Amino acid sequence: MGDAPAPSGPVSPAPNAGTPPVPWAPALRGKFIVFEGPDGSGKSTQLRRFVELITASGVGVCEVREPGGTKIGEAIRQVLLQRDHDCMTLRCEMLLYMASRAQLVEQKIRPALTQHHLVVADRFVTSTVAYQGAAQGLPYDEIAAAARIAVGPTVPDLVLVFDVDEETAAQRAGIVAPKAKGKRADSATSSLFADRMEDRTREFRRHVRQSYLDQAQADPPHFRVINAAKGPDEVWRSLVETMEKWAVEQGTG
Repeated sequence: MGDAPAPSGPVSPAPNAGTPPVPWAPALRGKFIVFEGPDGSGKSTQLRRFVELITASGVGVCEVREPGGTKIGEAIRQVLLQRDHDCMTLRCEMLLYMASRAQLVEQKIRPALTQHHLVVADRFVTSTVAYQGAAQGLPYDEIAAAARIAVGPTVPDLVLVFDVDEETAAQRAGIVAPKAKGKRADSATSSLFADRMEDRTREFRRHVRQSYLDQAQADPPHFRVINAAKGPDEVWRSLVETMEKWAVEQGTG
């Protein structure tokens, strides 16, 4: 569900000599943070940089992606990636995401939080609300009910939404406009949502973006929106500033 495979458990790679530690990182121990945004928002690139920064600061990190992150979850991911499954119903699609999520929570996320690792996820329930809900019309109440079964009380402490307009995101993800239907700008950029969104309209992508913004507006304590339309280094600076402020708040809250 991101732009590249991600480690699916607690990792403690050797600190990168070029990544100085930050004093606020310890406040993130035992927290659950989700990186969200449309495909092409650059969130996965920023996630990798963030994990490197926090790891270099001496905090254990469990990095996961959705769908996937476990043997069962990766099998479900492959089902979702199959483009000959046009007969898949919307509820079936949503429940497959939730099934992968349920396995991930029990097998990876909860144990990592118990060990006081920072859990960093590439997508979570927020994506289902945006893609299967707002963009495709599945009632929110149905998604919420399934999520309660899949994840129970394990919800993010913070959701970071990387916001970018739908055209820029589509270009970055290699999703071409409907008039060039069936052709990709760059197959190397292929990802789960890019593959499944190829034939979808600009209106679909607009609904996805608006849903992310609406979810953030509805729950300010647990969301932060980052302008992802800028260059990657500018976005990175915004991310670090945002996380420093949030971490300080956690330490003093």
